[in-house]
Amino acid sequence: METVLTAHQPSYLPWLGFFHKLAISDVYVSLDTVQFEKNSFVNRNKVKTPNGVVWLTVPVMTKEHLSKTINDMKIDESTKWRVKHWKTLLLYQKAPYFENYCDFFEKIYAKNWELLVDLNEHLTKFFLKELGIDVKFLKSSELNLHKRKSELIIEMCEKLNANTFVFGILGKDYVNSIDFESRGIRVYFQEYNHPTYPQIWGDFVSHLSIVDLLFNVGPEKAYEVIMRENIKKDELTNMVTQKQA
Repeated sequence: METVLTAHQPSYLPWLGFFHKLAISDVYVSLDTVQFEKNSFVNRNKVKTPNGVVWLTVPVMTKEHLSKTINDMKIDESTKWRVKHWKTLLLYQKAPYFENYCDFFEKIYAKNWELLVDLNEHLTKFFLKELGIDVKFLKSSELNLHKRKSELIIEMCEKLNANTFVFGILGKDYVNSIDFESRGIRVYFQEYNHPTYPQIWGDFVSHLSIVDLLFNVGPEKAYEVIMRENIKKDELTNMVTQKQA
C-alpha cells in the first residue's frame, strides 16, 4: 500500500503551495520540534490591501529564541498584533466571500494565544476543513523522534510506514535521494505552478496567504484553484508506483 508523507514547519496563514503539498499526501507531520527561525513563515505571511502587499507578523518572545524549538515559542502579547491583523483582514470586507469567514477570524483575534504553535495548528486545521483536504495531521513532538535533518525525515517515514516523501522544490538543494531510496523510500520534489484567480484591488499578486484565495473565490472553488495545473494525489501515486516497477 502506498503511503505518502510530507512534513513542514507549522506556518501562520500558509500560502497555496503548502496546501497543495498536503493535498497530495496521506499524512502530514507538523515539524514543531525544529528550531524556530526568525523572519520565516512560521510567524508571518503576506496579504493584499488597497495599498499593496503587507506582512502580518505574530510577535514572539525573542529572548534566547535562537535556542528554542517552534513548540516553545510564546507569543508576545505586549503588542497589539491581534488588533492590527484583524483590522488588516477587515480591509477585505468587499471581497465576495469575506462574510463567510468574518466570525471565525473575529474570534481568532479576540483570543489571547499563549503559544504560536497552537495558533498555527488551529488555523491550519480550519483551512484544511474549508478546502476539503483529507490528510492525517500529526506533530513531530508526538512521535518521539531523535534524528536530525535528512535522517529525521527517514526516521519519520520508517516510523509511519511511509514509502514516499514529498519535499518542497528547495529540497533538491540538500536532499540526497539515494539515501532515501536505499531505505525503500521514494522522494518527490513539489514544483508548484502558482495559479491566478480573481482578486480585488488591481493586478493579480501571487504567493499570498490562503486567506486571500478564500476571501476572493470561496471554499468551493478554492481547492480547484490550488490544484489547477499541478499534480494530483492519484497522479503522484501512479508515478511513484511506475518508478518502482
